[in-house]
Amino acid sequence: MNDSAVNEGGLRERKRAATRSAITSTARALTAERGLNGYTVEEVCEAAGISRRTFFNYFPTKEDAIIGHADDDIPSDVVDEFVAGGAASPAGEISPTLFRDLIRLSLRLAEGMSASEEETRELIAVVKKEPQLILRLIGVTEEREAQFARDVARREGVSPDHPVVQMAVVLLSTIARKSSMAYFSDGNTRSYPDLLLENISAASVLFSQPLDTPDTTAAKGQS
Repeated sequence: MNDSAVNEGGLRERKRAATRSAITSTARALTAERGLNGYTVEEVCEAAGISRRTFFNYFPTKEDAIIGHADDDIPSDVVDEFVAGGAASPAGEISPTLFRDLIRLSLRLAEGMSASEEETRELIAVVKKEPQLILRLIGVTEEREAQFARDVARREGVSPDHPVVQMAVVLLSTIARKSSMAYFSDGNTRSYPDLLLENISAASVLFSQPLDTPDTTAAKGQS
């Protein structure tokens, strides 16, 4: 594939991402103003300057448009850099820099938070106004976590259900969620990276303690 084709593909994807973002932003703004049932898909299309057909090429429902796409806010170049970081380790073996690079990935993703902060606050306000959207939000979160597992697995040359991959997804996703909740809470004055690093450090302290595996043999004999 030549450079022209690569550039054309990248431009096309950026245009798709921009259109998708415009639809989501418009749907959230209308929901905040009128409520979920206070406007139609046609009004979203008119405000976003797109056709009804274009809307449904991106989102199956108005609710999905409000929540946004699972790929939103995840720059592919940042993920590619993370995956490439495991190239020096043999496929199938967990690389010794995985934890460090997971932290670096989390901080890189946090860099884009300032650009999308207003959108995130808007989404939080909309979900509070329309609690039925929580299930849709959970669905997108699960999609993102599944993709995260595939990216970690691709980097390490293992299956996405590898226990280390699954634990990495659970830990980092939970820490990111806890940090976000603290960051967007009323009265918070600390930066998101500061909160994120504090929580990662706390987890690191906990898991660096010696593991004294309980002897379950006796318990099994008594059952």
